[in-house]
Amino acid sequence: MSEPQQKLHATNHYLHYPDEKDIPTYLAYGFRPVFLLLAPYMIITMILWGLVWAGIINLPFMNDTLTWHVYEMIFGILTAGAMAFLTTGIPELFPGMVPFVGKRLKYIMILWIAGRISFWFIDYLGVYIVAALNLAMLLWLIWFAKDAVLDKLQRHASLGYALVAIFVIEVWFFASQAGLASTNGMSILKVALGAIVVLILLALRRVNMEAVNELMEDKGIDDIYVSRPPKTNLAVFAVILFTIVEFLYPQNSALGWLGLATGAAILAITGDYILKDEFILNQPFVLYLASILVMLSAGYALMGWDLLNDKIDAINHFRHFITSGGVGLAYLVVMIIIGWIHTGRHLTSNIYTHLMVGFMILATLMRSLIPFFEEYISELYLWSSIVWTIPFMIYIKVFFSFLLSPRADGIKG
Repeated sequence: MSEPQQKLHATNHYLHYPDEKDIPTYLAYGFRPVFLLLAPYMIITMILWGLVWAGIINLPFMNDTLTWHVYEMIFGILTAGAMAFLTTGIPELFPGMVPFVGKRLKYIMILWIAGRISFWFIDYLGVYIVAALNLAMLLWLIWFAKDAVLDKLQRHASLGYALVAIFVIEVWFFASQAGLASTNGMSILKVALGAIVVLILLALRRVNMEAVNELMEDKGIDDIYVSRPPKTNLAVFAVILFTIVEFLYPQNSALGWLGLATGAAILAITGDYILKDEFILNQPFVLYLASILVMLSAGYALMGWDLLNDKIDAINHFRHFITSGGVGLAYLVVMIIIGWIHTGRHLTSNIYTHLMVGFMILATLMRSLIPFFEEYISELYLWSSIVWTIPFMIYIKVFFSFLLSPRADGIKG
């Protein structure tokens, strides 16, 4: 495709850009302010958690730091990630939709910031104020995704349904925190993690289709990547089943076999990267995307193995293959892909992108394999937290100049 054709193809997504004057570049499209805030927030929260867990510092304004850490890594980061994905992707998926930019985008970002600050000070503000701020953010995301849910062809409705399920789970969590529900809050957060894995698997289908085909077009590879729904649907079903059984019967040996089956179902999705005519497993971005699935698969499989093995009790350590590994990589890789493509640049891999993915995998291994090196547990906790933040430090170095500058191809957004 020639350069003019590429530019014409790209402008199809921006034909309905609002005619609002003096829009700052950092508010010119949904992903920009999210990534500008999310990368530093990831660094701050993870380093604080590592220091708190190691006993080096404490947070005097917070009694339950474990719940704070898990909630922020699940719901706090999710709302930002989902917002970047939806406000960037839905105007492309549904031509005619006005991109969400400018003052409206600023107000929603303020709501997200208020939600984060409020949860830090939940002991002072009370559950109801914190719940109202955080649930309002997720409710707005569901409203924004309504075009996907109401689409007659139901092409992307599953994303909207997944968000509705996550909203119900978050309501349940705050009801538990307020004493209105008897369920343990940490058990609810594990259910939320399962719902988020489902959302990531559904979103990856779209990301793979865009990123891998864009990559092959740039490389002149004459083939088409197709993300096959049956494989993703099987993995989604397995994750849902594992999540339900773990909530109801967390020590049942059947859950061990379900964990192994779930890991296998997720890993099977990587078979989509094996094309009929071309070999693309040597392409870095294919490996980046595949590593998300490998981490998720390893987490479920190792949790299943742990439940079938009486010698160790490491299920929550192995769960970090899912959280720090799979979920963390999903956010990071999508931030990298959008950081290139939606700032008007070609999808590019280099030493920085390699290091970002590599450090996150290394941090996950350090944290998840603690059961085999228990004598170094404090050191591994602390250093894995620090290493996990390095990719976001690199992201700031490489991509912040892109996020703060107009698109390189001159298109609005």
